[in-house]
Amino acid sequence: MESATQALSKLNINGDSVPNLQKNLSLLSPEQIELAKMLVEMGQSHLFQHWPEPGVDDEEKKAFFDQVALLNSSYPGGSNGENLNFGDENFIKFEEAGVREAQNAAFVLVAGGLGERLGYNGIKVALPMETTTGTCFLQHYIESILALQEASCRLTQGKYERDIPFVIMTSDDTHARTLQLLESNSYFGMKPSQVNLLKQEKVACLEDNDARLAGDPQNKYRIQTKPHGHGDVHSLLYSSGLLNKWIDAGLRWILFFQDTNGLLFKAIPASLGVSATKQYHVNSLAVPRKAKEAIGGITRLTHADGRSMVINVEYNQLDPLLRATGHPDGDVNCETGYSPFPGNINQLILELGPYIEELKKTGGAIKEFVNPKYKDSSKTSFKSSTRLECMMQDYPKTLPPSARVGFTVMNTWLAYAPVKSNPEDAAKVPKGNPYHSDFWRNGHLSCKQPHPQKVDDPVQQVFNGQEVEVWPCITWNPKWGLTFSEVKSKVSGSCSISQRSVMAIKGVNVFLEDLSLDGALVIKSVDEAEVRIGGSLRNKGWILENVDYKDTSVPEEIRIRGFRFNKIEQLEKHYSEPGKFDLKA
Repeated sequence: MESATQALSKLNINGDSVPNLQKNLSLLSPEQIELAKMLVEMGQSHLFQHWPEPGVDDEEKKAFFDQVALLNSSYPGGSNGENLNFGDENFIKFEEAGVREAQNAAFVLVAGGLGERLGYNGIKVALPMETTTGTCFLQHYIESILALQEASCRLTQGKYERDIPFVIMTSDDTHARTLQLLESNSYFGMKPSQVNLLKQEKVACLEDNDARLAGDPQNKYRIQTKPHGHGDVHSLLYSSGLLNKWIDAGLRWILFFQDTNGLLFKAIPASLGVSATKQYHVNSLAVPRKAKEAIGGITRLTHADGRSMVINVEYNQLDPLLRATGHPDGDVNCETGYSPFPGNINQLILELGPYIEELKKTGGAIKEFVNPKYKDSSKTSFKSSTRLECMMQDYPKTLPPSARVGFTVMNTWLAYAPVKSNPEDAAKVPKGNPYHSDFWRNGHLSCKQPHPQKVDDPVQQVFNGQEVEVWPCITWNPKWGLTFSEVKSKVSGSCSISQRSVMAIKGVNVFLEDLSLDGALVIKSVDEAEVRIGGSLRNKGWILENVDYKDTSVPEEIRIRGFRFNKIEQLEKHYSEPGKFDLKA
């Protein structure tokens, strides 16, 4: 593995400065060399411009890095974090560590809401994650966990053959429909014994500042109730007895994730590797965030008495908080072009042992807040009833200062593609603001990374009033390529994929070798089949057609996307028997 010293020697930034630093590397500890590398990569190499030869001011040089370490730990957003870049040696190292650790983990999906805000009346986990294959979110999540389970077993050479537990937090609105989706699809290949559904209850509503309970407008003999928030997942897990069962079985980690982020499992192996390597009690997954972007920021908050914690601050609170605490410009982008506060994507990795000990103190309760909407500036009457709420990501607020709380920052295109708004609301977002909605971009960049392959760039198209980038439609199931190393091992030679192309792979041992694709290719194979695909393939392919959001003759799940495929022509091959096969176009 490349050392920080070797990596530093390859950087060609400010040639007059880096050589002065390189001459002095022998004086520095590995941690100080990492800090030096960080400074050079961030365009700060001028700091070393006047450094003398070794033997002169050596103690001052070391003191310089003591200050850098202090500044990095105390500056907001600059503490206890790991920034990963897809495909580099550091990423691969953490990814392999995470796959090894996966069989020591349990996964918890927070899925208590319906899709009404999206313009969809079903449960969100039943929505197609992407349009090429129509795979729903819940199927993708389960297949990803099973792929991690198998990969972990392979890496540990069968030392652990443990079924990874999977918990889904539901609500009155989603419980029956989630269970029906699982049962009607044979749990998408997962053993029913691996899956537990925990249903959260609603809480009483309040009608005014005096906290008077609100009557149900539909029934005068009932109190109005609303959801308490996804923070309930902690108390549900605590009361269920599952946590003690898992710790007794030797599990070490618990991973929480949301219901409509289809890219998450691309980032989980490396993030879990960070938690295991750095021994974080809490690891929040994050992405680069533009200042004032509508996504919470990971921050270090320091109390007047010196106590501090690393925690998410909601985007509408972050800017005022900064202005009130000595940062007159508020939330602004730094020299990287992004805010120094990474964007929290609400996916948490917790170490199970310390988590259980903490919940014993609180019974699983998370600090609550209230967010009423008032009728007028007097702030005495509510527009509508409100309730106490709690958020899953507020768990670290209860932890002692000694807790190891960190975060892992990933490329946005790798880790974050939430489904958050209906088309009409999404169209109101100013042009140029970041959007996180393209699963195909991930396939494009992931497939392009392992080798210098030629994969065409996207074109701009408008769907439901939103201008978006349309990438080559490259998708695969988790078993084919869960990690960077797996994708790299299955793409070789000189491959090219045109912008209008569609490629969907459902199999394990499918290899692309010198493939030139201009059209649509669909491959399905059983695990025991080995399929090698190469040559030049061209057909009329699939065409994206616009769909009017208001056209009620079209199913909701298609209308809210604004497009559908017209499947004119494709090469589709199914390999249902074991053996070795070659497909040469």
